[in-house]
Amino acid sequence: MDALHEDEGAVKKDSISLAVATGVYGISFGALAIAAGLNTWQAMALSLLLFSGGSQFAVVGVLGAGGTGASAVATSTLLGVRNSIYGLQLNAILRPRGLRRVVAAQLTIDESAAMAVGRPTAKLSGIGFWWTGFGVYLLWNSMTFVGTIAGNAMGDPKKYGLDAAAVGAFLALLWPRLGTLQGKLTAGLAGVIALGLSPVTRAGLPVLATVVAAIAVGLWWSTRTDEVPTLPSDDATEEGAGA
Repeated sequence: MDALHEDEGAVKKDSISLAVATGVYGISFGALAIAAGLNTWQAMALSLLLFSGGSQFAVVGVLGAGGTGASAVATSTLLGVRNSIYGLQLNAILRPRGLRRVVAAQLTIDESAAMAVGRPTAKLSGIGFWWTGFGVYLLWNSMTFVGTIAGNAMGDPKKYGLDAAAVGAFLALLWPRLGTLQGKLTAGLAGVIALGLSPVTRAGLPVLATVVAAIAVGLWWSTRTDEVPTLPSDDATEEGAGA
């Protein structure tokens, strides 16, 4: 029982740490939203309702570059498709019902999915998902508001290292999964696909295309047969001994 409590505590601690690292970066989104021409309420609406960092930055990035609203929505939608993929897997793990299902859909992001998938029990998966999801949601929206107030006075948000904090936290979650040969092959192939497509495709497409890496490696791995030496049976041993 003590070990179980320690596991739950460790998951909660990791969830809070990731929520802080990710949520604080909301400051930069708020500042960039103001720089792109949005007001405080528009920026807050994106954080409260859309709540997907990559999609939100895509919106303000396209608008800030002079793109149309339709182009901004199309780009952000491409980036948001991955959340639907997460949702399929999380639904099988968490099995939410009623209002919890609606809330879970809103909190399904990269970080909450990463903290839920791969846990040894459904209970630990739930703890990782809900603590991370709610933590990021509260901090992201709070920091978005702070960022809109600060506005352009902050200058370039990257000089504060906030972008590196969020990416670093997510990589810390990914790194243990690369301990197996299958994980390394998947990551390597995904990196090649993303790097190859980034210069020639729209934002969001390289990320979606890396799904091919997981499928390809998964199919190959399922058909892979390692030669395992066959141990002699008891009967064979006895016959040999009798001879």
